[in-house]
Amino acid sequence: MVIVSIVPFAPGRILVWVAVFSALSVANCFANSLLFSAKRTPYDHQMARIQPVLSTPVPPRRGDLSLLLVNHWIGELRAIPYRYSMEWKTPGELAHEPTGDCKGKAVALYQRMRENGAWDLRLVIGRRAPTSRSTHTWVEWTSASVTFVLDPTINWVARAVNEIPENSYVPYYAYAGSRKYRAATATSLYAGL
Repeated sequence: MVIVSIVPFAPGRILVWVAVFSALSVANCFANSLLFSAKRTPYDHQMARIQPVLSTPVPPRRGDLSLLLVNHWIGELRAIPYRYSMEWKTPGELAHEPTGDCKGKAVALYQRMRENGAWDLRLVIGRRAPTSRSTHTWVEWTSASVTFVLDPTINWVARAVNEIPENSYVPYYAYAGSRKYRAATATSLYAGL
């Protein structure tokens, strides 16, 4: 049995619901999250040096980018030994250093994919797992109606979002070209209603 409660007209609640439903067009980017356009993020100052990479123009479509090729790039980047850097490294800097962190590897993968025609691509900052003490960076890509988590720091290949445990890869912020987003889970939105 479904119980429906009648709530008196509340303009504030209607605006929240309108925002939720309009955000659903972007929501397919993350398994259980909604993306809301943001003017600023806490990472803007740090991200300034990689903004030209994020805005890499996508060449005219030459066909779909092969998942096999993307997995090859993930493997190449995964093979680079990990070493944390306070500064966001550009792909050029990463190529000339013996080590890299999640930020550098994700940015390098993002650039390769953009240069090779990938659309619907996001650089994401969030938590890898609920127990993580620090943030993590990865790439998400939607191709042929499937969203993949591309994490060249942890994984050797792309993983479809529906293959990942629900509490893994929790996004906080996402960047797509010059656009910035703040992520919110559907449950956190509903709790505020």
